[in-house]
This record gives sequence, structure tokens and C-alpha cells, in this order.
Amino acid sequence: MTDEQINDIVEETEAEAAEHVETAEATAEEESAAPDGEEASSDENSDPDNVTPFPTADDHAAQLRMIEALLFAAAEPLDIDSIASRLPEGADVGALIEDLQKMYAPRGVNLIRLANKWMFRTADDLTFLMEREAIQQRKLSRAAMETLAIIAYHQPVTRAEIEEIRGVSVSKGTLDVLMETGWVRLRGRRKVPGRPVTYGTTEEFMIHFGLESIGDLPGHEELRAAGLLEANLPPDFDVPTPSAEGGDGDGDFSEDEPEEEYGQALDEHLESAGEAEAAEKAS
Repeated sequence: MTDEQINDIVEETEAEAAEHVETAEATAEEESAAPDGEEASSDENSDPDNVTPFPTADDHAAQLRMIEALLFAAAEPLDIDSIASRLPEGADVGALIEDLQKMYAPRGVNLIRLANKWMFRTADDLTFLMEREAIQQRKLSRAAMETLAIIAYHQPVTRAEIEEIRGVSVSKGTLDVLMETGWVRLRGRRKVPGRPVTYGTTEEFMIHFGLESIGDLPGHEELRAAGLLEANLPPDFDVPTPSAEGGDGDGDFSEDEPEEEYGQALDEHLESAGEAEAAEKAS
């Protein structure tokens, strides 16, 4: 390679190096100016429709929406001051609430004032939709449980027989509660002087206690095995075998009271029991 060729290569290399240096300097200047340029470009190209300005005191519709949102989300009623503190300065809160109240007057919820505070509440004519019916569970007393057990095992049984087995008198309220629950009904009249009413269990009783028939009630041995009977019972103690066959006084309402089904006899029973209780209180 001649000296001239070497000089030419050196000159080309120097020219390329100088060009690279100029390019790098220009790039650095562009990068340093880029933030301002991009920000300006962003401001120029930004869409004003995409920006949601804060409502002013003159923006009535927007303020109505704000009050609506505040009242809807509040856990308790809000007073005027609490609402005004969240709205633009100068907003006429009283007029806004009045307009909102008129808007909601025909709807399913109304804007109402309670204790000088405002809240949404279900319209008065729709409160029936919020009603809920629930059955109140009541625990039977020990006297009621004992009476129920005697009726179940000895039916049909009269009140006097229940008292004889229990050893204490049966109050009117005890039998009333058992009949109100639907577990005890009147089964007929015993063919003895005074024609006393007899009691027995119902289908609701068997359904509640999971019995296919009255005969499925536990007997003496089952009750003892379950620990429901004391160990020191009298030798002659026995648990009767419950039966739905009945006996004297079972279904006997038709001789002197034709076409009667248990309602009239029940009314008479309650009436006579009420009179007896009133007489006891008077004495």
C-alpha cells in the first residue's frame, strides 16, 4: 500500500469520526429539550372534553348529583352544614335539596327530613314490600312438657286425669298453649257424668317430633336407656304403650251436638276455663 492510499484512509476515518461527534451532540441537545417539548406537545394535543372540571356555584345539575351521591352513601342522615361543606363555595344548598326532594317525590325512595337532617327512605306506599313475617319460637314450660307427655301417652285423656297423673292441677294457660301450637286437640267427650272433654295429639305433633305414628313414641326401656327415667322408680311404675286407637271419649261429639267438629267444643272449653279462673281470682 502506497503512502497516498494510507493518507486517504486516515482522512476518511477522521471525517467519519467528526460526523459521529456532530450527530451525538445534536442528539444530546434534542434529549435535553424533549421534556419541555413533549409537555408543550401534550398541552397542544390534549382534548379538553376529557377533563372533568370541578362544578362551580352556577352548575346546578352537577351539584344535584353531588348531593344525591352524598346522601346515598351516607350511613346516617346529613344536616345542611355537612352537605354544604362538600359542595362548591356559594352553592344554594337549601334550593338544591328542595329540587332534589321534588325529583324523588314520585319515585320508590323519597328524600325526607328527620330531626333537621336529610336522608333517603322507602316511599310510604311501598313499605309493605319491606315487611317480613317470622315465626316466633317459644320454649314450652316444664308444666306444658309434662302435660304434653301425659296427653301423648294416655290419649284420649281428660283434664281431671291429667291432674291425677301429674299430682297437681293443670292451669288453663298450659292447655291453651299446647292447643295454640297445634300439637293438642280435643278428641271427644267421655261418657261419664259431666261429659268432660278429652285431649289427644295431632298430626302436627307427629311431624314436629318425627313420628310416623303415635306408637313410635319411646317406651319404658327406651326412656330408661336414654337416661330420661330415674333409677329409683317405684316397682309398679310403667309407661303406657301409646296408641292412636283411642277409647271412651274418642271422637264422640255427635250425640248431643250434631255436625260439630272440634271448634265449638274448644270454644266452650276455653269459656268455661275462663269463667273458673275469674271465679278463683274473685274469691
